[in-house]
Amino acid sequence: MSLWDEGLSDTTRNLAGIDHSPIRVLAGPGTGKTFALMRRMARLLEEGVNPRELFICTFTRTAARDLREEVLALGDEGVDLVRAGTLHSYCFRLLAHDEVLSLTGRVPRPLMAFEERFLLEDVSGGLVGGVRDCGKRLKAFNAAWARLQTDEPGWCDDPIDREFEERLESWLVFHKAMLIGELVTEALSYLRDNPAIEELGRYRHVLVDEYQDLNRAEQVLLDILASSGSLIVIGDEDQSIYSFKHAHPTGISTFAQTHAGTHDVSLQDCRRCPSLVVEMANSLIANNRSRTNRLLRPWPENPRGEVYLVQWTGMEEEAEGVAKFVNSRIDSGEVSAGQVLVLSPRRNFGYAIRDALRAVGAPAHSFFTEEALEGNPQRAEASQEMEAFTLLMLLANPEDRVALRCWCGFGSSSLRSGAWARLRAYCVESGDSPRDGLQAMSSGSLQLPNCRDLVNRFNELESRLSQVEGRVGSNLTDVLFPDHQAWAEPIRSIPGVLSDEDLDAQSLLDNLRTGITQPEMPSDVDYVRVMSLHKSKGLTADLVIVVGCIEGALPRIDDDATAAEQQRQLEEQRRLLYVAVTRARRTLILSSITQLPRKLAHRIGIPLNRGRSASGRTIASRFLRELGPTRPQSILGTTLLSRAGTT
Repeated sequence: MSLWDEGLSDTTRNLAGIDHSPIRVLAGPGTGKTFALMRRMARLLEEGVNPRELFICTFTRTAARDLREEVLALGDEGVDLVRAGTLHSYCFRLLAHDEVLSLTGRVPRPLMAFEERFLLEDVSGGLVGGVRDCGKRLKAFNAAWARLQTDEPGWCDDPIDREFEERLESWLVFHKAMLIGELVTEALSYLRDNPAIEELGRYRHVLVDEYQDLNRAEQVLLDILASSGSLIVIGDEDQSIYSFKHAHPTGISTFAQTHAGTHDVSLQDCRRCPSLVVEMANSLIANNRSRTNRLLRPWPENPRGEVYLVQWTGMEEEAEGVAKFVNSRIDSGEVSAGQVLVLSPRRNFGYAIRDALRAVGAPAHSFFTEEALEGNPQRAEASQEMEAFTLLMLLANPEDRVALRCWCGFGSSSLRSGAWARLRAYCVESGDSPRDGLQAMSSGSLQLPNCRDLVNRFNELESRLSQVEGRVGSNLTDVLFPDHQAWAEPIRSIPGVLSDEDLDAQSLLDNLRTGITQPEMPSDVDYVRVMSLHKSKGLTADLVIVVGCIEGALPRIDDDATAAEQQRQLEEQRRLLYVAVTRARRTLILSSITQLPRKLAHRIGIPLNRGRSASGRTIASRFLRELGPTRPQSILGTTLLSRAGTT
């Protein structure tokens, strides 16, 4: 009997492939949800379903790639015709194929995260509030105004929300750009308003992975796509870690209430993790109040496992100690480098581990692409990376209005929002592009009040472009993102960026933009992988090490948020650690430190008590004491190394 069949009742097991009843698969970590998904799809194909009528929706490109490989491995006739991909890629294909974007005058130029800060500065003020308030409204807009699981996406009733939406859309149309989240909202509107299009009847079976990570608008869009067939969703509320895009764990937990006749399948036997890790994970997640009381069961054949809670004096000792431990395990043959996963809540901790591993001869690569181009562009240390990336965009397309807006704003606490507003008003009236207006002001043929700083920045841009024009490959990359510069590290670490010597500006930009917004996490490697906890989802390793387990980093709670919001943040951070620890197949290490440099703590947003010393006191994360009675006693890092026979 298959894993899928084990979880089904007799009635559900005998359902024909053409049955339209929704199916919800509740699958905890390591319980074989991918196998269940493939088994369900294989059954549908065996029953004669046309493979073109199957759509497997995944949350990431990596998951889509892995699923495509699994689909092809089935070997059934026509499996190569099954569509597997992310919802955003589906929406872009739909809108481009049906010429919706061109007919509506929208340009699918996506905004990077740092570019949204300029947008917010320009649309804020007055009725819609300041940048912080507008940031919250922007997240709601990207979720089609469905802030809660009970909201119906697509409409905003609040007059302030409508005012914000008008300002936002005006800015995007003028700058010839789109928000990434708009792809879903535009596709949702298109499908709702055009019931006669053939796309609505294309799929008889829609299978959705990681359903808990979708927001309400995305879930409704999938309901529409499956309206002529069946909807099968797989997910786990305890692994919902994307609230920043209004994803809610209630999406999967209340699925049966919103989809009449739902058949449930529950997969609870964790075949991946040692029993000790399962027990600790259960104890941890049980502290979340707003969840179903549903726990993992350790697979009887799995080992007890090896778990260490370790504390070091500081980042340097932690990095060197972890590197020694990992290298000793690799040298002894107990684990291969490709089966070691180091997870960090901040890239600074991760980079220190990676460098220490390399120093002792262990191959290691870091993957913190989600932190590339992060931070506040009003701060000099953050704007260096953003400015270099913006220069690349303008090298590829000198008429890129968003990039030009950003370039002109760097170096100013106000991002020169007022001056840009005057230039934009002139361009709307005259029909000139912003670049035309800046060139006219630079030559003296146009004068706009209080725009001298814009002209100076534009002249600097022209000079910088002349220095990099015509460069390709490493000759271009090394000028824009110099080696041995800490701010350039996230860009240079993106896979494939430095390997092609023929990349011109546009090709390099395309690779970087994809690598940052849709990163692929390698699963079959021969080196130690160092990455964020978020990026570990979907991966497994024999040895998993979570570093930086200190208050302020894990969990990271917004002090200015309401008590209710802080509780939601705490529960999601707990789910994040739950995801991280359940990556382990044999050995798990949770590592903390007692001291952190104050300047670094301030830069990466970890609060410390006030003091005059160069370093401040830190304490182990509260989550460690929530791991339950079977968790091992915390030990010093030196004790770990002694037990491992390493000094």
